[in-house]
Amino acid sequence: MSNSQREPLKAARRVAVKVGTRVVTRDDGGVALGRLGRLAEQIQGLRREGREVLLITSGAIGLGAERLGFSKRPTGVIDRQACAAAGQGALMALYGSLFSHLGITTAQVLLTEDDFADRRRHVNLAGTLQRLLSLGALPIINQNDSVSADELILDGKIFGDNDRLAALVAAGLGCEALVLLTDVDGVHTAPPSEPGAERIDVWDDDDVRIGALSAGGRGGMGAKISAAQVAVRAGVNVVIANGFRDDSLTAALSGGDVGTFFAAENGMNRRRQWLAFAAAPQGIVEVNDGARAAMVSRNASLLPPGIVGVKGDFEAGEVVSIQCGDLEFARGKCDVSAADIRAFSPTRGKNRAVVHRDHVVILVGGAS
Repeated sequence: MSNSQREPLKAARRVAVKVGTRVVTRDDGGVALGRLGRLAEQIQGLRREGREVLLITSGAIGLGAERLGFSKRPTGVIDRQACAAAGQGALMALYGSLFSHLGITTAQVLLTEDDFADRRRHVNLAGTLQRLLSLGALPIINQNDSVSADELILDGKIFGDNDRLAALVAAGLGCEALVLLTDVDGVHTAPPSEPGAERIDVWDDDDVRIGALSAGGRGGMGAKISAAQVAVRAGVNVVIANGFRDDSLTAALSGGDVGTFFAAENGMNRRRQWLAFAAAPQGIVEVNDGARAAMVSRNASLLPPGIVGVKGDFEAGEVVSIQCGDLEFARGKCDVSAADIRAFSPTRGKNRAVVHRDHVVILVGGAS
């Protein structure tokens, strides 16, 4: 059964699908071949409906750990990089074989933070993925964990897990839907193992409710909710659903009552998406209440009189976090270096826009 709020999922022509480690692997670390086979068949069905699909996958580290003889998932960065190197090839070979039997050509795309932080690389990435889709290929996307340590640390600047990576890809490619497949039936009012825990059908940011944490991958339910909120702000509808079910993906994109649905908001343009979510701030500009009010309510540029402090040594043209008190309420491309801001005086540079209104995105307290 579908409900009216989920109707846009039926019409989504470009969709991103993310599968978590617990979906890709069994409890013993081996490949969950049956689940992945059923996933491949569902993706084939979506493509037959005329939809374009991007697959974002976890599992390389888990598979590599099993192949290298680790008794449990390693925690050290070097060991995790080694496991990623051993597991990535095996994971892609598996996907290649599954989809080849279904007549689908796959294309591996490995990403690091730099592919998002640098605006030019971000645009080039989008162009590559667009071209792969136009050629009928299925892009299979993962983090390049074997060479980049930043993504292996949970508090990474841009993405510390494949959930956020999936949200950034979905936003950057103009997807209408993102399905995050995990090992539970969606977000719950309490961990699903607890008595009385109920699945949340439609997410409401005003609700104070908690979900279950994941034991096998990097991204627990909190990471999935955070990623979903990034995607919906970019105009993408999101479903967090159970990848252990045989038909979760098909049901979710048919508007079925599965998982937890996050309704898309009016999307930012892609430039603002990049500023808000994909670019790592290189410093902090602290402002007073008046400057914040002007930027939020009147779409004003940030001028020097409103600045009360600067943190970091960023250069002109870099992205900065704009804060009032302890609250980050905006991000923007700074037209002035940190050193020059510190050198401003009441008679020098007071009318120069530090962050122009065309290059700022409001994160909280107003529309962007």
